[in-house]
Amino acid sequence: MYEKLEQCPVCQYTSHDNYLICDDHSVSKESFALVRCPRCHTIYTNPRPSKEHIHTYYQSNDYISHTSQANNLINFAYKLARTYTLRWKFNIIRQLHSKPGRLLDFGAGTGDFQHYVQRKKWSTIGVEPNESARSIAISKNIQVFPQLSKDNKSEYDIITAWHVLEHVHELKDTIRKLRKRLAPHGHLLIAVPNPHSYDAQHYESFWAGYDVPRHLYHFPPESIQNIAQRTKLQLKRTLPMKLDAYYVSILSEKYRQSSTAILSGLQTGWRSNQHAAKSQQYSSLIYVLTK
Repeated sequence: MYEKLEQCPVCQYTSHDNYLICDDHSVSKESFALVRCPRCHTIYTNPRPSKEHIHTYYQSNDYISHTSQANNLINFAYKLARTYTLRWKFNIIRQLHSKPGRLLDFGAGTGDFQHYVQRKKWSTIGVEPNESARSIAISKNIQVFPQLSKDNKSEYDIITAWHVLEHVHELKDTIRKLRKRLAPHGHLLIAVPNPHSYDAQHYESFWAGYDVPRHLYHFPPESIQNIAQRTKLQLKRTLPMKLDAYYVSILSEKYRQSSTAILSGLQTGWRSNQHAAKSQQYSSLIYVLTK
C-alpha cells in the first residue's frame, strides 16, 4: 500500500531532512511526511502510496482535473480561469513554434488544452491514465491514450506537462521518455507548483500546492535545474503562472476553514505575486526545456 524511498528520486542521495507534515484535505484526511534532499533540494512525500494504490486518493468529485463539473464555487472559478489560461498557454507555444506542428499533451486530464490546440490546426495526441477523465477527453474528438506507447516513435515540436510531473512515480524515467519524443528543435514545457513561493510559506502545511499524497514531489527551481542536467535537457526559460497564486490561496483558505476563503485567498494571491515580482518565486512556474 505504501512505499518508503531510501534514496532521493532525483539524485539518489541516501539521506534526507524532515521538512513538513501535511494532511490530505481532499480525500483521505490522512497525514503525510515531506522530506527534503540536502543535495539537490527536491522535496518529496515519503512514505507515499504505491503506484498500484495511488488511484484511491483521486476518487473525489472535487478533483477538478478529472471532471468537467463545476460542483462548487471554487471549482467554478477554476473553470473560468482555465478559459483564459488556454489562450495564454497557446500563445506561449506559438512564440516557441510559430507554425502549426505536432503536440503531445502529457497528462491531458479532460482534454481541454489539447482540444483548444487542435482547433488551432495543430496535430495532437494526449496521454491520460485516469479512465473517467480520459473518457471525457475522448468525447471531444481528440486522441487520448492511457499511457505513452512504446510503439509511438513520433517526434513532437511541443510536449506539455501542465501540473503533471508531481504525480508520476517514475520521475526521471518519464522525463527521459518525453525527451526521446522531442523533435530536434522541440520544446518541453513543465509546469509545477513552487514550494518557495510566498503563498507556500504563508500557508505552510495548509498550502494546497502540496496536495498530498497525489503530489509525490514538490519542486523548488533548483530541483528542476538538477533534473534537467541529469536527463540531458537544457533549461531555456522560466515563466510565471500568476493566476495560480489566487486559486491555490483560495483553496488553502478553504483547508484552513476560513469563513472568508475567497476574499482572504485573493488578498494572499495578490501579495504572493507582488513578492514574486522581485524574487521570481511565483506560486507555479513553467520551465521551458530543450535537448
